[in-house]
Amino acid sequence: METIVNNTFSSIITPEQLLAHWQGHRSLTRRVIEAFPEDNFFNYSIGGMRTFAEMVMELLGIAAPGTKEIATGKTAQLIENIEHGNKKAKILELWDKSTEDINTYWAQIKPEQFQDSIKSFGQFEGTVWSSIFYFIDNEIHHRGQAYVYLRALNIEPPFFYER
Repeated sequence: METIVNNTFSSIITPEQLLAHWQGHRSLTRRVIEAFPEDNFFNYSIGGMRTFAEMVMELLGIAAPGTKEIATGKTAQLIENIEHGNKKAKILELWDKSTEDINTYWAQIKPEQFQDSIKSFGQFEGTVWSSIFYFIDNEIHHRGQAYVYLRALNIEPPFFYER
């Protein structure tokens, strides 16, 4: 993320800016969750894809635990089945807690760690920055699937650029 120019460091983006960018995406994903009718959130799918609730469970299993793993250096367990009682309000509560956890652990990550090698969840090799980008990209990918679901249900999704 940083390059040395005349013995000083220059960044393309700061860790704080990257977190703000990610949290903008998380805010939009939260609004997409809210846009779903309760029953469709847990039961609707197209073409054999998972329901959006199942996709959100994956996102919850990755984002905050992965950020905690980076901050603490302790391998996280990938858990994609989180008890929610088929209640969208519970999912939103878990989403908000995950957002808080990301903020908490992000503050513990030092800028020089972004280039470190990591094996996320003991399985996925990369660097800290590539792992974080995966967390973000994966969320965007699944949110795109949710947009298709919402449109198929004749529901206007939130504007993707309003983050």
